[in-house]
Amino acid sequence: MQIIGLCRFSYPAIGGFQVGHETIEDRMDYLWAHDRLEERFRLLETMALPCLRAQTDQDFDLIMLIGDTFPKQHEDRLRDLTADMPQVQIIKKPPLDSRPVCKDVLNAARRDIDKPCIQFRHDDDDACAVDFIEKLRNAAHDARSLCRNNKTVAFDWNQGYVAEVGAHGIAATEIYRPFYVSALGVYIAGGVMTSIHNFMHERIPQFMPCVTYSDKHMFVRTHNGYNDSRQKKVKDWPVEPLSPEQERLFKSCFNVDVAQVRSVFSAP
Repeated sequence: MQIIGLCRFSYPAIGGFQVGHETIEDRMDYLWAHDRLEERFRLLETMALPCLRAQTDQDFDLIMLIGDTFPKQHEDRLRDLTADMPQVQIIKKPPLDSRPVCKDVLNAARRDIDKPCIQFRHDDDDACAVDFIEKLRNAAHDARSLCRNNKTVAFDWNQGYVAEVGAHGIAATEIYRPFYVSALGVYIAGGVMTSIHNFMHERIPQFMPCVTYSDKHMFVRTHNGYNDSRQKKVKDWPVEPLSPEQERLFKSCFNVDVAQVRSVFSAP
């Protein structure tokens, strides 16, 4: 079964953001500002891509959606960072409504629209477990009868970490959070044009059957200066520097290397 992920890398969608802007030009100026984009690239390099490179099941596709006027030097940098990942396809689109464009991009990536697939979202500042793709495939196999009788079925892993990363390394705390983006997938039946982006991730249980797993250490959600969802008053998570044992766990579970984090974030 085809497994497809979508990562929106500073794509200037119309809607889909909690940070408001008067015009699409204002949104592009915000998204592509030097300091913000530099942080996103560093998080992509140290968090979002390493976990995908190390997947125990390498049979997946990842679409990276960028704006059609994304500055060339940044597009080149993105292509360099993903050059060793045959699963990655970079798609350029003009500013369009968030949900329809994401749905269209995901459906265009399906090799056979009449066959089922599994879709996931991958934020550019988060990490998933290195066996996430394998677990998605196994979950769909285990839930064959459920999938056979429904157009969409969600698979969720609800335990992971909140982390702050920087030149100091990583500080984190374990959390329980159901239906979080980085450890969530949706089965889509053959012939169904719905995509995972048709649904707000935390409201998915309102619309389809869901299978939840309590495996520990399935995602890392980073808190940083430009989290869109944290531009309002939200719960503050106290974090502590990783112990040597936890640093080894981050490497084995997420392929996140704390030494690399320190090095990348220490650069000018």
